Amino acid sequence: MSEEPRINPLALPIPDAAKLLSKAGGRAIRVDQIEADITAGAPTNGDGTMNLIAYAAWLAREERGRGD
Repeated sequence: MSEEPRINPLALPIPDAAKLLSKAGGRAIRVDQIEADITAGAPTNGDGTMNLIAYAAWLAREERGRGD
């Protein structure tokens, strides 16, 4: 019996984060969109993975800063 690999939302590789966010949000999230957010200041872990909780908080701050 093989076990499914566990997903750690605190340390996801960027391509896996894009897949998970696409499934959860019901619309396609591309790797290049996340990479653009990282360039704009979205946080990443030291190993280049993404903490989805920190990323969601960053997105919320960005949206609030735009006045949306």
